[in-house]
Amino acid sequence: MSDRIFAGLWLALCLSGMVIAWQIQSEYSYEPVGPRPFPMAILGLMAICAVLMLFRKPDTIHWPAHSTLKRLVALAAMMMLYGWLFEMLGFAISTTLLTFGIGLLFGARWWAAALSGVVMGSTLFYAFDRLLEVTLPVGSWLS
Repeated sequence: MSDRIFAGLWLALCLSGMVIAWQIQSEYSYEPVGPRPFPMAILGLMAICAVLMLFRKPDTIHWPAHSTLKRLVALAAMMMLYGWLFEMLGFAISTTLLTFGIGLLFGARWWAAALSGVVMGSTLFYAFDRLLEVTLPVGSWLS
């Protein structure tokens, strides 16, 4: 039953998002199709998945163990902390800390989590900032 409630709510959100996305207008034409098709396509695919979820046979629900729920709450807290510290610490440092925390959460040794955090933070910053030319925050603590 909870699957159908979720699917119904998700379908309602997708449909309202499609109404909002349909109203997207651009002041100038910078692409042949404009900015509207991408959100419409994503929301349309999500709506199709919600409809399929509404009509499928429900599964028996087995709640995860208490330790798994604790890890999920810790992961959600780390993601919120990542978003909160993103501009202050910058992309590289906040991504390094997030990767380190997720590594520890999934049972990595501290040195392996730290190494993967440093590699992930610096590599992703270089890839986005230099190769893809996406402007990322370097941190307000540096300026």
